[in-house]
Amino acid sequence: MPQSPVPVFETTEKLPADASVIVILQTARNELGSAAAALDAGMGGIVSRACSAPNALTESGTCIDLVPPQGVSARRVIVLALGKAETVSALSLTRAGGALAAHLEGKGENEATLVFDTVAGVRLTEAEVLSRVALGVRLRRYRFDMRNKRPKAGTDQAWRVHLVAARQAELKAELTRTVAIADGVEYARTLVNLPPNHLHPDNFADHLEPLHQAGIEVEVLDTAQLKKLGMNALLAVGAGSVRAPKVVVLQYRGKNANAQPLAFVGKGVCFDSGGLCIKGGAQMFDMKADMAGAAAVCGLMLALARQDSPVHAVGVLGIAENLPSGTALKPREIITTASGQTVEVFDTDAEGRLLLADCLYYTATRFKPAAMVDLATLTYSVMRGLGSIFAGLFSTDDAIASQMIAAGETVGERFWRLPLDRAYDEGLQSPFADLRHHAKDMEDGDAPYAAAFLRHFTEECAWVHLDIAGKELAEEDGPLGRQGGTAFGVQMLEEWVRAGRA
Repeated sequence: MPQSPVPVFETTEKLPADASVIVILQTARNELGSAAAALDAGMGGIVSRACSAPNALTESGTCIDLVPPQGVSARRVIVLALGKAETVSALSLTRAGGALAAHLEGKGENEATLVFDTVAGVRLTEAEVLSRVALGVRLRRYRFDMRNKRPKAGTDQAWRVHLVAARQAELKAELTRTVAIADGVEYARTLVNLPPNHLHPDNFADHLEPLHQAGIEVEVLDTAQLKKLGMNALLAVGAGSVRAPKVVVLQYRGKNANAQPLAFVGKGVCFDSGGLCIKGGAQMFDMKADMAGAAAVCGLMLALARQDSPVHAVGVLGIAENLPSGTALKPREIITTASGQTVEVFDTDAEGRLLLADCLYYTATRFKPAAMVDLATLTYSVMRGLGSIFAGLFSTDDAIASQMIAAGETVGERFWRLPLDRAYDEGLQSPFADLRHHAKDMEDGDAPYAAAFLRHFTEECAWVHLDIAGKELAEEDGPLGRQGGTAFGVQMLEEWVRAGRA
């Protein structure tokens, strides 16, 4: 996979004597901890003076760069501001770690030792603080690059980060989860970043080797099997491409996990031209990322397996390309779905709900999950309605909806619950088929109509539909990632699964 070398995290009980770059994690308006105070004494009070200004450390993520005097082995000491103790959270720490990674990159450093002394008022443990900062370093450090002649090749050298903590066992346990989350996020980002000639229905399974290595069972259903299952809606979506659609089934069962799984369904349209209802050029430029829902499911499954999560999880990916040709899906076709319900098709650019209809029904009937979640870059209307801050969440289960929204707030992947009401079914009535596949007016709040359509294929399972359109790509570098794939949804779902176990 074309990405930067993964930073290596190592734990140690004491500050190494030969540490070349030392990073002190410090909250505002608090005295230095014992390790930082000892270092400050050896530096003639430089650290304490740098932190003495009233607002010096109030903005989390601020890096104060200090040059130690002669006689101190370290050549650079950085104070990483964590903000006021009472405002420190998992998210603020992760973002501070991202700011630290950007700072170290700017200084050309590839090694650092992080020191934190527990402070009154911080609700998280020493291990949680250090591991969350480490997560930010990993996420911000990730770089996707397919250039054969790369400028500044030295920036791609591997990083080594030491974390100083008294309770080694606690820190190592937290780091196991941190590394697993980062592995999942980076894997999903890379899948989204791959160009459409490198990732498509013919070779999608070839990119699943990390899942194999993590102990996840991978099953690929081909055209013959999909026809036998009656998955005609999914097959119709990919009918215009020379690359036939596939369904990928992922299964992970942790130790002592429940028999009834949690199921995650991902839309994997590797390129969406709109089909015969073709998109304009500007709308088509980013459509390699229309498989971000499937990528997020892959990333989540990897994150769960890499930390040996004691859960039973199933992932189902609908993989296809939506392209125009003489065999492509046409408006006004009526398709018999895997559920037996017939659907009258109108706009072929609303292909995602057709693909998901078959995948949801297949997942619900084969696995009978305790809860079923789908992720899809599904509608433009959710972007118009919610802007760039929130993704859309629809659910048949109030408790799960609340839990997911809370999990999203914890990790910074924010969701807003939108209506899933039977009244929307009126707009899906067809005189010729069981369902229209979207309302007559495509500009009339299409996101809730799409959710209402999908509900007909969930077999009354507790279900959440996550419309993550507009969240799949970042146009510029951000606090926790660079331009490109975001892996939106991976961290929220990992947090939701973990909170449910707790």
